[in-house]
Amino acid sequence: MLRATKKLIPLPIRQRYWKYSEKQRERQYKKELFGDNASLVPPLERMQDGPASYEAFKSNGEEFLKIYKDLCGLGPDESMLDVGSGLGRKTLPLTSYFSQRARYEGLDIAKDDVEWCRSKITPRYGNFRFQWADVYNKSYNPEGKTHGVDYRFPFDDDSFTFVMLGSVFTHMVPADLEQYLSEIHRVLKNGGRCLISYFLLDDESLRLLAEGRTSQRFDHPFGNCRIADAATPEQAIAYPEAWIAALYEKIGLSVQRVAHGSWSGRAEHVSYQDLVLASKGPRKS
Repeated sequence: MLRATKKLIPLPIRQRYWKYSEKQRERQYKKELFGDNASLVPPLERMQDGPASYEAFKSNGEEFLKIYKDLCGLGPDESMLDVGSGLGRKTLPLTSYFSQRARYEGLDIAKDDVEWCRSKITPRYGNFRFQWADVYNKSYNPEGKTHGVDYRFPFDDDSFTFVMLGSVFTHMVPADLEQYLSEIHRVLKNGGRCLISYFLLDDESLRLLAEGRTSQRFDHPFGNCRIADAATPEQAIAYPEAWIAALYEKIGLSVQRVAHGSWSGRAEHVSYQDLVLASKGPRKS
């Protein structure tokens, strides 16, 4: 009887009902995962900055909150700059961890992502702010007006105790990377820390790469680096670990720890990409 009754309902009406029911189930599931922050989580079709699943969005944020606290010693009252803040994957858990005295500034070259965070996160958490960096990147912002080598962060000297860059230098050529590192040193307070993710090349990762055991291929030489796509270097770029260490020393950043990632096929890892934790010291002349 019920089936017969359903058949009497026009198909367009049934389709609208199914779509409505699906959206209701999605909203309920987001509520179960994210609680009061569910409305701050973008829909799946907007998740271009990582895996398009709510579970991955949540687990990535929780993973990095743990890294911030355990590896970096991040406290609840700090001033943090997040370069490459995206859609807020790593930001949302901080809204529950940071106190009202904390300051969070997000910076990203994806204008739509910045606008999402501005419209959703900032109205609820006023100490979380986001800015668009109109920096050229062949893959992610091909119409950008400023090249990375010329870009200056829109913040005063000695503004932050902690700076984070996740999946930024993995898409940035050497000259741009060096400029960004100089800016990180400039905006960090003395003793402040920075956590930056890389694809790092050392003897072990090069061996694993040659054996085909890495999840990311870097088959094309690019200066002293290696890239995944010869036509688009910014798609993914790997740096020699020794070169990165020398650059940090030159700029005045003291490496505290290198935590290698799982991308290279290592048995022991902290996250997917390699992580370098450093602190600010005096810049060498």
